Amino acid sequence: MYTIGIDLGGTNIAVGVVDENCKIIGRGTRKTDSPRAYESIFADIVAAAGDALRHAEADISQVRSMGLGTPGSVDKERGLIAYANNLDFHNVPAVKLLRERFKIPVYLENDANAAALGEARAGVGAGAKNFVMITLGTGVGSGIILDGKILTGINYAGGEMGHTVIVKDGKECNCGRRGCWEKYASARALVARTQEAMDFNKGSLMWKLCDGDINKVCGQTAFRAADKGDKVARNVVEKYISYLAAGITNIVNVFQPEMICIGGGVGREGENLLAPLREIVARERYSKKAEKQTKIVSAVLGNDAGILGAALLED
Repeated sequence: MYTIGIDLGGTNIAVGVVDENCKIIGRGTRKTDSPRAYESIFADIVAAAGDALRHAEADISQVRSMGLGTPGSVDKERGLIAYANNLDFHNVPAVKLLRERFKIPVYLENDANAAALGEARAGVGAGAKNFVMITLGTGVGSGIILDGKILTGINYAGGEMGHTVIVKDGKECNCGRRGCWEKYASARALVARTQEAMDFNKGSLMWKLCDGDINKVCGQTAFRAADKGDKVARNVVEKYISYLAAGITNIVNVFQPEMICIGGGVGREGENLLAPLREIVARERYSKKAEKQTKIVSAVLGNDAGILGAALLED
């Protein structure tokens, strides 16, 4: 029997038919084109699922369940997407809509949690029971697996590590607090710090790498210039990693997971990011003398983590 995983994003809808070996054997995609009526978006989810089944040369009778990973907060008891800001969703009856169409069990989860489950079960986690995934993108996404289960809290919104404070009275965050980790460790924060450094250092190699257009700066700009010996870029990278390490060390101290997996655009820097990050965490973690230590690794599933995690959802 197969399962279906749906990764609903602000830009794309990605659906996969997943076999018992956690391999995606059929795919379907649509543009999310949000904001628009949820009924229209879910019609495209259904169409993408149909495409995935055809691609897999399978029938819905061969599928035992379906999972949906979505941005925002979910109410799993009632099967609702309670609130998703970038989709303009409020109490959308996601489970009911999909169950009525496909007549199979449907499970719902936050997208970061689903991606963490995917990496823990089918990716770099190799079955780790205590696992944290951090995604460095527009914000800092996080999913926490404890004793094999997703940590959700009483309102299904737990595990938001990006909104823990690392700088008291620091930069204002869109969540209403100041000094949140994502204001310093997200890809957006890295881009802003890179642009600020370039403004004060017109001779930096970073200008050449973005063709003299500061609007072309991305999360890789400072890393590429630092690799080529640019001191200004090296300072940007080192400061960024120090902020990232502050949050990662907090996670180690609070949860003591077997593994922390780093994903997202900045996460693709690999050892350029992870080697210095590990050094700081090793120096600052509370458990520095313990025999067992948390491994800090790169994500391996890329965009498939959300599909696979959603397909693995269950009660």
